[in-house]
Amino acid sequence: MPRPKVFVARRIPDEGLNAISAACDVDVWPNQLPPSADVLRERVKDCDGLVSLLTDRVDAALLDAAPRLKVVSNFAVGFNNVDVPACTQRSVCVGNTPGVLTDATADIAVTLLLNAARRLGESANDAKAGRWLTWEPLGWLGQDLAGRTLGIVGMGRIGFATAKRLHHGWGMKVLYTKRSASPEAEKELSAKRVELDELLAQSDFVSVHADMNPSTKGMFSAAQFKKMKRTAVFVNTARGPLVDQPALAEALRSGTIFAAGLDVTEPEPLPPEHELYALPNCVIAPHIASATIDTRNAMARLCANNLLAGVRGEPLPNWVNPDVAATRRKA
Repeated sequence: MPRPKVFVARRIPDEGLNAISAACDVDVWPNQLPPSADVLRERVKDCDGLVSLLTDRVDAALLDAAPRLKVVSNFAVGFNNVDVPACTQRSVCVGNTPGVLTDATADIAVTLLLNAARRLGESANDAKAGRWLTWEPLGWLGQDLAGRTLGIVGMGRIGFATAKRLHHGWGMKVLYTKRSASPEAEKELSAKRVELDELLAQSDFVSVHADMNPSTKGMFSAAQFKKMKRTAVFVNTARGPLVDQPALAEALRSGTIFAAGLDVTEPEPLPPEHELYALPNCVIAPHIASATIDTRNAMARLCANNLLAGVRGEPLPNWVNPDVAATRRKA
């Protein structure tokens, strides 16, 4: 029996790639930047499996160009880049890599919060540029963390891990929003579930961990920033489109809020000339929340397991559309 053909849209860690290569004929995109839509369609047209990233749009046009495709294994927790209904309609399995990113992402959320609250990036840049003249009693004054109120927008795994660090580490009071109550957060963190407006008004720090969907796109706009404290720090490690970036820039520029820390933006990468970069009270990281060796290796293993299960006709360990099981494409 011929080996399955697989296209990997960017090089992933060897822990996953070696497993795929041992069982499949693999074509790996060699460049740092992702393939264009036309190139992706061309490279996947005769493939049984595809390893995609958030930068790769898996849509109806691609699926129709790949009649042999059995599985799309997305190297990410999120799958907004994949048209899951279109995959299901065409009997193509979709997998993702949940769970293993939780701690790394929570660590980055806390890192951005600390950086923005204590003006670390701004003060370090001033020192490097020669603007550190002496010890200044009023220089680079930031916000305290101990005993303050943390608002978690989306109390899922990552939101809980972020709140746990800040509640137990700094004694923060925790407020949260979620479609349903989180007994674990309420028991372990004494967290209180509130509506978003109340969370914004009461929180000293707002950390966003919400899903990206049509109802949450642009959920943070000028109206939401105006409801926050002028001393508030805003952190987003979820998805860039959740935030109206011009409104955030104006809120930071006008002093409506104190500072912001972002690991995600819209678009990615954010152009170097973007107004947010020019604001000293905005810390921007290049989407590095999962960028630890252990986390990326774990993602690669999950991705490979999903891919191999898909081309073999087995249940995917992390199956986004398990309802396709009865109609999935066979070898």
